[in-house]
Amino acid sequence: MHTEIHRKLLAASLALLLCGFATASLAAVPSPATDMGAAPASQPIHVTLMLKLRHRAALEQFVQQTATQGSPNFQKFLTTSQFASEYGATDAQIAKVAAFLQQQGLSGQVLANHMAIETSGTVGQFAKMFQTSIHDYVSPKSGRHYRRPVGPLVLPSAIVDSVAFASGLSTQPHYQSHRLLPVAQPAGGQTLTRRPALSTLARSASGNPTATGQPGDYTVGDVANLYNINPLYKRGITGKGSTVGIVTLSDFYPSDARTYWKAIGLATKPNRITQVHVDGGGAIDGGSGETALDVEQSGGIAPDANIIVYDAPLAGNGFTDAFLQAVSDNKADSISTSWGGPEIFNFAALNVSTADDTDTRDAGDLRAFDQIFLEAAAQGQSLFAATGDAGAFDSSDNPPFVGTTAADYNTPLTVDSPASDPYITAAGGTTVPYSFSVATILGRGTGPVASITRESAWGWDYLQSYLDANAPTPGGWRAKLFSAGGGGGVSVYWHRPWYQWFTRGIESSQRKQSLVYNDPSAGPTTLLKLPARFPGRNLPDISLNADPQTGYVVVSTTDGGLISEGGTSFVAPQLNGVSALLTQSLGHRVGFWNPHVYLLQAIFGTGKYSAFSDIRAGDNWYYHGEPGFDQGSGVGTLNVANFDLFLRTGF
Repeated sequence: MHTEIHRKLLAASLALLLCGFATASLAAVPSPATDMGAAPASQPIHVTLMLKLRHRAALEQFVQQTATQGSPNFQKFLTTSQFASEYGATDAQIAKVAAFLQQQGLSGQVLANHMAIETSGTVGQFAKMFQTSIHDYVSPKSGRHYRRPVGPLVLPSAIVDSVAFASGLSTQPHYQSHRLLPVAQPAGGQTLTRRPALSTLARSASGNPTATGQPGDYTVGDVANLYNINPLYKRGITGKGSTVGIVTLSDFYPSDARTYWKAIGLATKPNRITQVHVDGGGAIDGGSGETALDVEQSGGIAPDANIIVYDAPLAGNGFTDAFLQAVSDNKADSISTSWGGPEIFNFAALNVSTADDTDTRDAGDLRAFDQIFLEAAAQGQSLFAATGDAGAFDSSDNPPFVGTTAADYNTPLTVDSPASDPYITAAGGTTVPYSFSVATILGRGTGPVASITRESAWGWDYLQSYLDANAPTPGGWRAKLFSAGGGGGVSVYWHRPWYQWFTRGIESSQRKQSLVYNDPSAGPTTLLKLPARFPGRNLPDISLNADPQTGYVVVSTTDGGLISEGGTSFVAPQLNGVSALLTQSLGHRVGFWNPHVYLLQAIFGTGKYSAFSDIRAGDNWYYHGEPGFDQGSGVGTLNVANFDLFLRTGF
């Protein structure tokens, strides 16, 4: 009887996932989350209605032209008002939606881009509007409370021609920051590695004066040394006149960033940080260190750039709204985020017989991001997103349902969203050369010294091999290290974009990939069969050092002060800072990076005089570093001075 009930619950969960007009990436729980009953009808809710774009095909063509030399629209970007006039919802459509909301006793605020209407009301009003019930739930494992609709939303016929989807009815959190601690930990296990002060760190004998030259203790100065940024600094290029934006899901202490810059001896523009608290803003919590490092890294690479931090709540529609605000404001020349979640958590599979016959249906977030990112590209705003720290198996460290753990599922090949979107630059991770031993990895024991001799795609299987041989542990090291590495692979939702059509090394999705829930009662249950041989968008695009073993120091009050960590969380803001430097160097916005990146890679390849250094070693647990593009490192790492030269001279 229990097994049959559980199967019915799972069927109901999947039915919710199949709804094409959903409020979050996931709206269902296959584990026995406790239904606390209907949420109070008077409980306030903030909902964002995403409006349908006009002339999308023309918009996509315009974006391509902005990055095509010889086109009359090359590097000619739109203002927000121009975007609204050409591609946003019409005044008539907006008036129609506004009138409908008024009939429901609601009011709405239209964003300047005419892409969204933000409205607030009560649980009772929105439950009636979308013909569903909204319940409160509590996770039996984590004790987390959240609310979500119990059935599919029905888009009212009066606005179905103008509204694409909505977000905000569910408060299930489904995004996480992409930062990771080194393997070595004190006796406490997860206690962070702390240092007494930045002043105790060694300084590099050559190159950038703020660098340490010490893997694991790297600063933004080391990034400048590793990726040839120093020639721009010598030309007086420091990001002056440019603005970087950070989209994040936690508030932070701006003093952390100022402490970091001062302690490493970096002179920066004063009073440069502006905070925009979207939907009330994020909390000071476990993610605050993420926001701190994003600001420290982007603002450290571009020390004279202004910084706008758009922080929003982790739950609900905060992520979408933060991007909406950052792009509609159109103040930031470049924007990065180091938060994300597995792309596959956004869709569900029908009951099909083979992995080659799969129907995937968007749950809202993917399409919302895509519309927003298209606008950013049209406005010349460069976007960057971390690809995650779980290698080619993005879902392995992030359970798809509140109340379950990653161990409850198998690990199919997956990529991270929003990095998988075609209109954002996906930031992957590498391991730079360094030497290690049992003592340096674990903080104890003895063993031979081994080395990474050339920059490699990041995957901790190299540590697994070494530790299995020199520091055996019951069951082996794989369970402890899998699948830490730079995210990368093939999207099974977004088709291959035009800029990757002729790129050597581009692949289609692999066969026989499914998301399986290890049901303790019913046994393994397939939740989702992934499309095989899908000609999807490949990622990452560009990689930089991200391995925590060769990672960076961060100042984070919420994490106890000075810590050492890594992850692709560092790469996205570093590229953001680089983009600010390029904005000053060019005298205008760079715009969407990817068309330039892949054209340069196709024309000049990789090497000493290229804008990129090929990564031909290492792996991210599945995809290996190969000549040309690979899903472990993208086109390779960036030579910033060469990239700047190519952009300034028109190749």
